[in-house]
Amino acid sequence: MCLNRAGLSARGSVVLQMDNIRTSVEKMEKEKTLDLRKKHIGPSCKIFFSHDPIKIVQARGQYMYDEKGQRYLDCINNVAHVGHCHPDVVKAGAQQMELLNTNSRFLHDNLVLFAQRLQATLPDRLSVCYLVNSGSEANDLALRLARQYTGHRDVITLENAYHGHVSSLIDISPYKFHQLSDAERNPFVHVAPSPDVYRGKYRADHPDPATAYADEVKALIDGVQAEGRKIAAFIAESLQSCGGQVVPPVGYFQQVAEHVREAGGVFIADEVQVGFGRVGTNFWAFQLQGEDFVPDIVTMGKPIGNGHPLSCVVTTKEVAEGFVSSGMDYFNTFGGNPVSCAIGLAVLDVIAKEDLQGKALCVGRHLSALLEQLKEEHPLVGDVRGCGLFVGVELVRDRLMLTPATAEAQHVIYKLKEERILLSADGPHRNVLKFKPPMCFTKEDADLVVEKIHLILTELEEGLGLKMSNKAKMENDSIKRKRPSSSLHSRGSSQDVQHAKHIKA
Repeated sequence: MCLNRAGLSARGSVVLQMDNIRTSVEKMEKEKTLDLRKKHIGPSCKIFFSHDPIKIVQARGQYMYDEKGQRYLDCINNVAHVGHCHPDVVKAGAQQMELLNTNSRFLHDNLVLFAQRLQATLPDRLSVCYLVNSGSEANDLALRLARQYTGHRDVITLENAYHGHVSSLIDISPYKFHQLSDAERNPFVHVAPSPDVYRGKYRADHPDPATAYADEVKALIDGVQAEGRKIAAFIAESLQSCGGQVVPPVGYFQQVAEHVREAGGVFIADEVQVGFGRVGTNFWAFQLQGEDFVPDIVTMGKPIGNGHPLSCVVTTKEVAEGFVSSGMDYFNTFGGNPVSCAIGLAVLDVIAKEDLQGKALCVGRHLSALLEQLKEEHPLVGDVRGCGLFVGVELVRDRLMLTPATAEAQHVIYKLKEERILLSADGPHRNVLKFKPPMCFTKEDADLVVEKIHLILTELEEGLGLKMSNKAKMENDSIKRKRPSSSLHSRGSSQDVQHAKHIKA
């Protein structure tokens, strides 16, 4: 049995005194909080479970607690990487804050020690760090580094990618800019097909999907060069998260990097969602491609500070020297401050001390095996994919046509919420259940979640009249996947939306 930090199983005693939480943390009634949010917080700032949001007042480990003291199992929060409010991380930040917090223009041990520790987890070639405050800031700086080093401007990104919320990153995030007209899109940004072997252009039955997808990138490069321009960078999440938990075929990054570097560009690996041991077999998700693949720039965020605003860009000496050649000093007021670096060091310490990478491998394999069993039993489960504690379950109404089960996915996550389990759905059709919990997530937690999903899917499929006989299952598994019509590549039809509302009601 995998145990949590306190030595308690996932279904063991509640460590926190919930009466104390209610009296000491909650400042106002939930409805008042919601009213003030609607009044003072921008309407574009969406909230989980908008029709009945949860008010969270405290968290610990893999659990979150509402104002009534009800405990929720958190399967969403890859930000709280080593567990919510880990005492070692809290202590490190508080102790350093008592001593000093200032900007990185002063000499301080924490900055250089943290950079040294980060570099030790990476290939030797990646040796220069820039500490910043968020994943968005890291990716924005990575673009600046690439463009300054290469002297080029054009960037290749992936279909359904998301790299951050600042203007430069919305330009390279089709997950966000799909609503823009062609006239509004940045002409220096080019979108390659997502290397999705389940739903994408080249699928698992293709003899060499890695090469086929890499050739698509090469074709974009050729097109840019034909117009008299050159590529500055190719950027990709090492595993696509918002794009639907997509795992690229092995060899894809190596071939893309070769094409991009031959064209004078650099390869940027975005590890903001998936780094720091989450994939289990490796510390960084780009290493899943093999030891022979090393990006030119790596960006990291979210888990790096366990909820503290901290992120980093790591690159080669050559790229860093190219950035210096611009003659412009780089200064970041809060990036690399002593408190942030103390917290970052504590996170690395906890990952090592508690063998969280090993636990991600152990628990992740258990979770994936349980989900594969779900696929055998439920026709709505089209695909299970991922690595370690980064797993996606794609729901479809038809396994041959891959019709997205968008409404059904929303139904599942709302029903799980009623069971006090927090899960999200994403992907271009919002039909992929996303598992990316804190790394202290246990086998018992996995058992609980999958059992609840099984019950929800059973009831849902009965209501929809869906059954999977052994014969039908064998036939579905033996049919080669064919590319669906273009209508199935939309983000969900109005019929999907109406169906979702009907199910939620």
